Amino acid sequence: MIELIQDYWLYFLIGQYPNGPLGGLTLTVLLSGAALLLAMPLGLLLGVARVSPWRAVRWPVAALVQVVRALPLLLVVFWAYFFLPAVTGVKTGQVTTMLMTLVLFDAVYLAEIVAAGIRSLPKGQMESARSLGLGYGAALRLVVLPQALRHVLPSLVSQLVATIKATSLGYIIGLSEVSFIATQVNTLVFTKAVEVYLVLALTYFVLCFGLSRLAFLLERRLGSRAAPALH
Repeated sequence: MIELIQDYWLYFLIGQYPNGPLGGLTLTVLLSGAALLLAMPLGLLLGVARVSPWRAVRWPVAALVQVVRALPLLLVVFWAYFFLPAVTGVKTGQVTTMLMTLVLFDAVYLAEIVAAGIRSLPKGQMESARSLGLGYGAALRLVVLPQALRHVLPSLVSQLVATIKATSLGYIIGLSEVSFIATQVNTLVFTKAVEVYLVLALTYFVLCFGLSRLAFLLERRLGSRAAPALH
């Protein structure tokens, strides 16, 4: 395994770059981070809409969330890459297609996480904020959302972990993310499949376990800050 890493670590890390498109582990990390960054504001808006007191706002968002959550991500990737260009005549690249798909899915799941965080708070939080003269939007922004996001921080990190693993579906449209690169390396060193995919599994484990530990430490830190405030 050591010899395999020594020979292919750079290809595993950045793919064919600079003689080709950026790929490998770097593309996986950048794609996951970009998807979550773009999905976060959209997920916040959809999450707030999910708990809106107005049905005209709440119901369409609920329908969107239910439809997207009912579809396999793999199927949506296929539609976005093959079906939409055939209908619209606009061809999107592999990275753009995967990014749009991940943003859509992340936004929907983040909306459910944010909505759950808001619902978990006592109703008195909103009522108290409104009694101080704050409007609905200001009460959400200044009082409700900060508490709700702190409560759902572990779930937010779990969604990032899920996004990192979901990037491997880009393999089916030829996106040169880390799983695709691992398969190409396996083709080059045909007799070392176990070692190649063990390295791939360890890579995903280190990424995902590291994020989980970071979330745990961040949760403890926020909890220790919040505890004195309650006394």
